[in-house]
Amino acid sequence: MKRVLLMMFLVSLVTAGPGLCQTDTYLIGPRDVLTVAIYAGGVEQETVVVTVSEHGKINVPFLGSVNARGLSLTELETAIQSTLERDYFVDPQVNVQVKEYHSIRFFISGAVKKPGEYEMRSDTNFLELIARAEGLLPDRGSIAYVLRETRGVTTEDDVKKAINNNSTIKVDLTRLLDEGDMSHNISLVPGDIVYIPRADNLNQSVYKIYVEGEVKKPGVYDYQPGMTAMAACVMAGGFDKYAAISRVKIVRNENGKQEIIKVNLEKVQDGKIPDIPVKPGDHIHIPETWL
Repeated sequence: MKRVLLMMFLVSLVTAGPGLCQTDTYLIGPRDVLTVAIYAGGVEQETVVVTVSEHGKINVPFLGSVNARGLSLTELETAIQSTLERDYFVDPQVNVQVKEYHSIRFFISGAVKKPGEYEMRSDTNFLELIARAEGLLPDRGSIAYVLRETRGVTTEDDVKKAINNNSTIKVDLTRLLDEGDMSHNISLVPGDIVYIPRADNLNQSVYKIYVEGEVKKPGVYDYQPGMTAMAACVMAGGFDKYAAISRVKIVRNENGKQEIIKVNLEKVQDGKIPDIPVKPGDHIHIPETWL
């Protein structure tokens, strides 16, 4: 049922009409084309079509250069109107509309039907960009990557290097698309690059769990959705005789930062505390007892 609802949501995004774009949440950016109409005394004084410069400026009749970048349509109208009222007209009215949207751009590549650059009309989330790219291919992997710092990233090889350096945001496609967990439908920032590897081209290290230390079969194991620290240790053959299971550590690297999570698996084993979910790429270390 969740999969059906999700598909209906994606279809609605693709087929939504242009009326959705003229919202006060839209912030003007470079290369947007605006229509600016100025009225005073019930008479149209000027109507011009202007393009926002790379520096965020537009040329407004009577006023000259005015900053538009980062403003909503209402904020720009107010800024122009207040200056006109102070210096030129009594009770002027200003109307600003977006004629063409060009400032909100995203790039998507990999296992989508139509990879490429997309210009969006408002704030955008992950699923909306997928919908614009007409959906995912059947052989997509279970993790997508979002690059936010994209300076110097010009090719798919650059994207893969960034992934290997852990300088990306990961989106769990299994939880988002298969389980309907919308908390993984992250908001995107203009300029983001989204990369969705095909299943046969994945960096397999991000789909593995590393179990090391005092277990019978330390090594690398396939990550499974819902896997916990205890389950990973059981998969590794269980604990050795001298395992200090009250001092287990999970080393996790996310977005370029390392996090160490301490787990008392002795209390987990006794049912006193809940088990800890693990994530792809986690290193689980079971130390030796001090005795």
